[in-house]
Amino acid sequence: MTSIDILVATLMQYGDLRRDEPLSRHTTFGVGGPADLFVTVRDAAGLAMAARAATDSGVPVFVLGSGSNILVADRGIRGVVIDNRARGEAEAGTATWQVESGMSFAGFARKMCRAGLDGLTWAIGIPGTLGGAVVYNAGAYGGCLGDVLTRVRLLDRDGRDEWIDAGALGLVYRGSAFTRGQFAGRTVLAVELRLQPADAPELLARAAAHDAKRLTAQPRGRNAGSMFKNPPGSPAWKLIDAVGLRGATRGDAAISDKHCNFFVNYGNARAEEVAWLVAEAQRRVREQFGVELEREVAFVGEW
Repeated sequence: MTSIDILVATLMQYGDLRRDEPLSRHTTFGVGGPADLFVTVRDAAGLAMAARAATDSGVPVFVLGSGSNILVADRGIRGVVIDNRARGEAEAGTATWQVESGMSFAGFARKMCRAGLDGLTWAIGIPGTLGGAVVYNAGAYGGCLGDVLTRVRLLDRDGRDEWIDAGALGLVYRGSAFTRGQFAGRTVLAVELRLQPADAPELLARAAAHDAKRLTAQPRGRNAGSMFKNPPGSPAWKLIDAVGLRGATRGDAAISDKHCNFFVNYGNARAEEVAWLVAEAQRRVREQFGVELEREVAFVGEW
């Protein structure tokens, strides 16, 4: 057996495995080439074991949550992609929960509102998992994950599994030690959140107001959420609109005419077409306003 055959046999112990799986099936953009090996795990133990197996084999590992907030290259991702569906949860104290990283952020936020626990009403409309929310310190409407995050359970590249305090993550606006490359090779297995008791109907009403605002302002369909972070002084969408790119297209990729910070797939868009629009928006905004737009969406895979 080759080393890859051995790895395949090992990964099959921890989840369902496919070869050359098109990642366009697993991203909210509906864009992306194949993963060499694609394994679906359903608990934190399987996630840890699959990540260890790939690392021990010297094969690159990419952990995929809901497939939001990323643009996968047309040539796909080499190595192992772990489809993280670890969604266990447990109450760890008064208004404190430990939740596995593959849990839907929006779904868990809604559950907490119904339970009368405050701190996540802003998150009900956010597509993504709690693991991804840690990496990007997800936020909206004045709230962010860092407001309620107390600890994170991490697996490091040497196979150590430990809880670390949220303060060690260096959480900032749409960023963390992960996005700055300081935690390379570490995998988020679970999170611990501390919420506050509150009135459930009032929380659900606030959440519904956020939902209504999103539906009014943001496009539906295949996209990855906000493409750029908002620079100081002006929202990114206003700058993109001002340089004449509202509704601009490249193949089946487009800048939404409803919200210029959303890039959408109107059919069979390719990653290179989306990337061209992203670069064009950055170029025009830089030349006209002297502002460097910084991507919020991660470009991943073999570009």
